[in-house]
Amino acid sequence: MTRVSIITPSYNQAKYLEQTIHSVLEQDYPHIEYIVMDGGSTDGSVEIIKKYAVESNGLPFGRKIDNWISEKDAGQADAINKGFAHASGDIVAWLNSDDFYHPEALRSAVQVFDENPDVVLVYGNMLAVDENGATFNTLNYKQLTLDDLLCFQIIGQPAVFMRRSALQKTNGLNLDFHFLLDHLLWIQIAQHGKILHVNQTWASARYHAEAKNVAKAAEFGREAFRILETVAQDENLAPTLAKVNRRARASAHRVDARYLLDGGLPAKALAAWLRALFIHPPTALARMNILVSSILNLLGLGKLREEVLKQREAQYKK
Repeated sequence: MTRVSIITPSYNQAKYLEQTIHSVLEQDYPHIEYIVMDGGSTDGSVEIIKKYAVESNGLPFGRKIDNWISEKDAGQADAINKGFAHASGDIVAWLNSDDFYHPEALRSAVQVFDENPDVVLVYGNMLAVDENGATFNTLNYKQLTLDDLLCFQIIGQPAVFMRRSALQKTNGLNLDFHFLLDHLLWIQIAQHGKILHVNQTWASARYHAEAKNVAKAAEFGREAFRILETVAQDENLAPTLAKVNRRARASAHRVDARYLLDGGLPAKALAAWLRALFIHPPTALARMNILVSSILNLLGLGKLREEVLKQREAQYKK
């Protein structure tokens, strides 16, 4: 039967780590290999890992963490790559130490792979949750192609599963990337077969003050441009990029605008959105909300808009 290897990179995330571990070990799919790569945590994370590295009668199939290491590494990509090297499963994924799977996620992903032997990567939908686990957004994706990935149609990393055979045709995660490292890997895998979206919610991604998607939001856009440079130097991917070059460049500016806005830099976000508009208007116009939000923030109305949306949401929940 198909074996699934899950890797969790972790560093000083004791606050969330136990929920992450439980979400893997409590899956109803029996053939799971779970690997935790800790970067030398000092906050009690190692004690939590040790707790689940022995068999517990409270978990399905007498399941436990199969392999773990706690040592200094060169960052998230390095930790995950070390986990990939230890993985023996037919299917591989990683789950960060502040995210968590939904029940039956792994069983559903395996079924999709078994039914689609030409597919190298599958991805489901994802919830965005706050530090307390409360959902504040539902991210429903659509079926994408390699062209779409090159144009920065982003998919939620916690809801992605890959064939190890396709992963092994790449060099794994690029250690020079720290923010869009997953997206570059999806591009590199997608050249080796089909990718497939499944309209099921498989995972939740946690957004909190310490998370890099919040703390260093403005850094993401810079890596979008570096991804285009990296792909342009790849003799296998460069011809595909050339076909969508304008859309891809405009999309990089649009990604930059989005994250600059998240990082509290509305003037720079507006400038980036306008650059996208100049290069490929349909790409910019597809995200008019970035333009509107940037202008509102520049006028000092951003907080007012957020408060109105919160009041509407509260009224809706009554």
